[in-house]
Amino acid sequence: MSTTTSHQSAIDRCRPADATPVALEAAALESTAPAYLRDFKRDLTEEGLVPAELTISACFEEDCSLATQEEIDRIRGYVRAGSFLGVGTVTVTVDTVADPQKVRPALAACAERADREGLAFDLEGPIAVDY
Repeated sequence: MSTTTSHQSAIDRCRPADATPVALEAAALESTAPAYLRDFKRDLTEEGLVPAELTISACFEEDCSLATQEEIDRIRGYVRAGSFLGVGTVTVTVDTVADPQKVRPALAACAERADREGLAFDLEGPIAVDY
């Protein structure tokens, strides 16, 4: 008889589930309030769906710090919502950027927030961010 124990990681013990992964568009969510998200997640589960990705369209066309902060706050709310829903990836598609110097650090902060929440943060569009 062996005195060593078998150590299996949580990933090794995963089993396939009968659920369909779906990508959610942020614009389709009625709210990022926890009560709404809880009901939305329950509805997805009842339908046999699992939220895998949350996609967000963003635009920074105004060269205004307040407008930039408002858009970043909106993105941050969706990152929080994605974490609550259990998505693995948040993808932000940026259409227009008036002042990249104002936008880069704000998007980097959103990426760090996503990382702390255990989410991958993908950025698509005319701006690159190091995080």
